[in-house]
Amino acid sequence: MLSKFLCYLTFMCVFASCKNSNNYQSHFEDPKLLIQTVEKLNMVILDNNFTPPVATRNYAYATIAAYEAYSAGNKNYKSLGGQISGLPIMPKPDTAKIYNFEYAALIALCQVGNAVTFPAGSLDDCIKQLNHLADSVGMPSEVLNNSMAFADTISNVVLNWSQKDNYLQSRTMPAYTVTNTEGTWIPTPAAYASAVEPHWGQIRTMVLDSSKQFLPPPPYVFDIKNKKSAYYKEVKKLIKVSKKLTDEQKHIALFWDDNPFKLNVIGHAMFSTKKFSPPGHWMNICGLASIKSKADFGTTLTGYTKTSIALFDAFIACWQAKYIYNTARPETVINKYFDKDWVPFIQTPPFPEYSAGHCTISAAAAEALSNVYGNNFAYTDTSEEAFGIKRRSFTSFRQAADENIEARFYGLIHFEYSCVAGNTCGKKIGNFVVEKLQMKVN
Repeated sequence: MLSKFLCYLTFMCVFASCKNSNNYQSHFEDPKLLIQTVEKLNMVILDNNFTPPVATRNYAYATIAAYEAYSAGNKNYKSLGGQISGLPIMPKPDTAKIYNFEYAALIALCQVGNAVTFPAGSLDDCIKQLNHLADSVGMPSEVLNNSMAFADTISNVVLNWSQKDNYLQSRTMPAYTVTNTEGTWIPTPAAYASAVEPHWGQIRTMVLDSSKQFLPPPPYVFDIKNKKSAYYKEVKKLIKVSKKLTDEQKHIALFWDDNPFKLNVIGHAMFSTKKFSPPGHWMNICGLASIKSKADFGTTLTGYTKTSIALFDAFIACWQAKYIYNTARPETVINKYFDKDWVPFIQTPPFPEYSAGHCTISAAAAEALSNVYGNNFAYTDTSEEAFGIKRRSFTSFRQAADENIEARFYGLIHFEYSCVAGNTCGKKIGNFVVEKLQMKVN
């Protein structure tokens, strides 16, 4: 992905030189630059194994910084300062100076992306190439310096705000404690990894009033010995499906697997494979939507920012529910009570079952994207082709989110009712984010 980004910028530079154009603004107004920069951030997150909740934090702060740098110079867009929890009224540009706000947005995205990810300087090459492009297309040094300084100012405000979201404190909170209580979560094969982010529900939300605002109803009572209980029926339903998965069902499960770190075990050998995390998949969909709709820079940035905020709050709300209810995964229950050799179709991730995280965040993202690109935006999702999984087409973002209900069930890592509960909760979160945020001025 980095080479793709660098090749695109090299082409832009050569093209600009051949045309000997002084119209530098048009080059930075091209949303492909923004898409390529977000893709680079996506690959940094993938390469360094950020967990899905932490990944949403990286995306949200980076895109908010970019949006604030851009909206400050565009009367059609409204700052999020004062709209998002704790985000102050943002600095204004000096009206006596000339800026390129698209360039400032890209630099701010890279600067904040650098600060919230690791290793340090992961996006430095992007900044260098953007600066090289600015020079190649004739951006005056005064404009470049003004824009860079404004990006610095915005980035510093966003980073200072980010440090008060309880993330650093959560790094030192107690680890999850496994108990012997029946029906509660315990580590699962193959890695038997510790619970991921047990305190994520304590991270400061951006738009939601609290992490419990849209808490799903309690899960079914763990009653595995009563064949008439709702819980028992859910388990048996999943076992039945596991015995006759079709090729289409398998494709749906794999397409939405989005396991950022799958541990493969073959005999005594172990190795990992990586894919986009669930939020990474949806951030890629943002780029695909921009390209298909031929959106301008502002619309593309709004799509990324609104979606990343919805993803961020949805993960906090879902993780709050997961660790309140603390329910066992299907694999644990089936191995203990029905078949010790049973395995799910996709690998079980290391955190409690109820409610389904991917279903929650997908529904939230779908509402955000529908608000930006329309309710019936048909598109083809090629995100997974890089990982050997064929594309899928959808009539809308909501249809894609609804398919995720099936995907987690067909993957055999969630009970069906948990997927439905997650989707319902995610829609509420996404709608709330859309209703609360005022971004593009009509």
